[in-house]
Amino acid sequence: MSNTFQKQILPWLLPFVVLIVWQVVSMLEVVSPSLFPAPTAVLESFYDLVVSGTLAEHIQISLYRAFVGLIIGGSIGLLLGILNGWSKWSFFTFDTSIQMVRNIPHLALLPLAIVWLGIGETSKIFLVALGVMFPIYINTLHGIRSVDRGYVEMGRMYGLRGWQLFRHVYLPGALPSIFVGLRYALGVMWLTLIVAETIATSDGLGYLAMNARQFMQTDIIIVTIIIYALFGKLADMIAQVGEKNALRWHPNYRK
Repeated sequence: MSNTFQKQILPWLLPFVVLIVWQVVSMLEVVSPSLFPAPTAVLESFYDLVVSGTLAEHIQISLYRAFVGLIIGGSIGLLLGILNGWSKWSFFTFDTSIQMVRNIPHLALLPLAIVWLGIGETSKIFLVALGVMFPIYINTLHGIRSVDRGYVEMGRMYGLRGWQLFRHVYLPGALPSIFVGLRYALGVMWLTLIVAETIATSDGLGYLAMNARQFMQTDIIIVTIIIYALFGKLADMIAQVGEKNALRWHPNYRK
């Protein structure tokens, strides 16, 4: 099996087969078209939304909420993970409280977020930030605390202290775990956004899907689901590229 086929074609083979089966099932009308529209009908709805500019408007709003929440929550999770992984005093002071909050389903806080922060952008960004913070925190903490002590002692033998020791030993050793947390957090980001945009909002992809549900526009609902899936895949691919570039020195990431 050629390398090109394995990397470029094989990953998309199953989605292509699903698309073909979907079209055949729709043509045979095994399920009512109003409940399960054909791919061609979904494509027509997608085209109409693009031409009218409606889709671009909702996508722009959703992307803003997603990535602002990711930056805020990811930064907090990264800093707390580094701090608690680096300092035992910080770990014993903050980790228990963080773990208690982590075990509260963050989506259950949606009603409270609306009461506290209103139905505007702040409550949605807050939920996204809260959702992505913990995967990045846990994996950063694990990465810092799992660095081989032999490398740390070797760094100290070469005169590395403080920031230099962190930069040249702890951070490179923790990067694989940090990227695992980032990729997991990206999935949580989209999941949180979907839920947040279906309640008390008037824009975004989640609102577009809920509004279509009220009018039984199943084709538009499927359009939003596919867009979420594609954005999720795109975000993961970008994270993978960043991971490979940042870890070129690591033997497991070399070509």
